[in-house]
Amino acid sequence: MTGSGMSTALLTDHYELTMVAAALAAGTADRRCVFETFARRLPAGRRYGVVGGTARAIEAISRFTFGEDELRELADRDVVDAATLDWLAGYRFTGEVDGYPEGELYFPGSPLFTVRGTFAEAVLLETLVLSVLNHDSAIVSAGARMVSAANGRPIIEMGGRRTHEQAAVSSARAAYLAGFATTSNLEAGRTYAIPTAGTCAHAFILLHDSERAAFAAQVQALGTGTTLLVDTYDITAGIETAIEVAGPELGAIRIDSGDVGVLARQARAQLDSLGARNTRIVVSGDLDEYAIAALRAEPVDAYGVGTSLVTGSGSPTAGMVYKLVEVEGRPVAKRSSHKESRAGRKSALRRHKPTGTAMEEVVYVVADGEPEAGEHDRSLVVPLMRGGQPVEGLATLEESRRRVRDGLVSLPWEGLKLSQGEPAIPTVYR
Repeated sequence: MTGSGMSTALLTDHYELTMVAAALAAGTADRRCVFETFARRLPAGRRYGVVGGTARAIEAISRFTFGEDELRELADRDVVDAATLDWLAGYRFTGEVDGYPEGELYFPGSPLFTVRGTFAEAVLLETLVLSVLNHDSAIVSAGARMVSAANGRPIIEMGGRRTHEQAAVSSARAAYLAGFATTSNLEAGRTYAIPTAGTCAHAFILLHDSERAAFAAQVQALGTGTTLLVDTYDITAGIETAIEVAGPELGAIRIDSGDVGVLARQARAQLDSLGARNTRIVVSGDLDEYAIAALRAEPVDAYGVGTSLVTGSGSPTAGMVYKLVEVEGRPVAKRSSHKESRAGRKSALRRHKPTGTAMEEVVYVVADGEPEAGEHDRSLVVPLMRGGQPVEGLATLEESRRRVRDGLVSLPWEGLKLSQGEPAIPTVYR
């Protein structure tokens, strides 16, 4: 398992190394190239995407080096020849990376992550870059839809038990980037300083001789501000017992099963009748953006989301590709049917109305010059790495989180719909 500080060089595909070996033998490995990461289309039903994983990708590129262990593995498996192993021993990315800052919205064709360097040093990064950006962008895009549907009510991320243990950490980060309030994942809290939260599962209730005993033990340990899980046996009886044990100042109850909309209405009426008017209602259990939107009119104060978040709510990858678009200043493009790419290194700006509402994404070839920008237009591509090193002043997670929020506010209202439709704004190519 590759952890912080360890090499990321083998988090790649076999053919990346064999391409380098062949290019070294042919004398073409040092040709200056531009590779561009973009999505040809958005996942079905999506009106926008959100860039996630940029900071993780930059950090992973910084650790993409071949030490003794990695070189020995390649030699033992006879992946490449001795000359290529010698070249890899001295490898460190020394090129440039430009792209959309993390948390920025994107649309079909947006040049999200552009890598410039020699063919050999840039092609090696393809799998790693796509692995990080496709995963994190899928998660944060799904999470942003959930945050929008929640309409200001907090969401806790609790998907760690529904995905790979390391993916759970990056998913929690992506969820926080999208606007989730907290995560249940302690490693994400440690690694990314994300607020964590949690109280108990049904097993804790079942452990005790009665629901009352379980509630009393939890309140004694965590105080009356805790959240009591009331649906282990009978919700109505559970709520009554919860207030008897904790008093009307109980922080919250959680409902994890059943028709949570109906149950939330009944719970609110019961809590109010018991004098617990400030006790919040938290619901969880297979929620996604559609379920959250359906609950908007219900007396729900917070949501817990797990499976749908860590699986991208039906779109577990963002469908991004990493394509060669320029060789020694010469534009190149793939012309295969259904897998076309546009030649030349590109950049982008977003046009806005005076009100701040986004109108269109303008993608242009850098060599042709930047289009004239209006007063309210905004350039999207920023420097991310220079000379193989992260640029100073890259956005923090909190800054990127605000960028997501501001981006959602800038969309036309149709772009926030959860129904099928065209992208929120069109992509115009210059």
